[in-house]
Amino acid sequence: LADRLRQLAYLNKGVRSTLKDERGEGKEETFHAKGGLVEFVQWLNRNKKALHPKPIAFTVTRDEVEVDVAIQYEDGYNENIFTFVNNINTHEGGTHLTGFRAALTRAINEFAKQQGSLKKEDFTLTGEDIREGLTCVLHCKVREPQFEGQTKTKLGNSEVEGIVKQVVYEQLRTFLEEKPAVGRAVIEKA
Repeated sequence: LADRLRQLAYLNKGVRSTLKDERGEGKEETFHAKGGLVEFVQWLNRNKKALHPKPIAFTVTRDEVEVDVAIQYEDGYNENIFTFVNNINTHEGGTHLTGFRAALTRAINEFAKQQGSLKKEDFTLTGEDIREGLTCVLHCKVREPQFEGQTKTKLGNSEVEGIVKQVVYEQLRTFLEEKPAVGRAVIEKA
């Protein structure tokens, strides 16, 4: 229960929840995250060495879909992407994750070409290479989500893929233009 309340505090910045055990010792824990997903990513990476100190974060609403993202690279090689739709953990992914991965790969590859970081003209980094060491939380708020299966763990709304792809690509390209050192660190790692 405490893990879920912690998760909800990160997903809904500013919301405060308190869990109190009234069985004996009276332990009490309050969950509150002013920084939302940024704090979530920092908490997930708390025991790791980050490649850039502040997570890349943005929240954009387009066509009645809110896309909230926080990204930070660390020096490990595991990919840690956590996806949510309307506070529901979509651990099987779905269209929002597909859109995110495509946009991330495209944005990093275009930045790498622009910087002259790729040795051959037609060489591109793979999505897997780009996602090594990535910690990301992606939370979409969708008016009428359509989930695949009974467990609601995979989003099926096809229009969400295009929205997430467009928003993430635009926001990452802008960020990389403003902070090219972060982009170069990611490319070097990939």
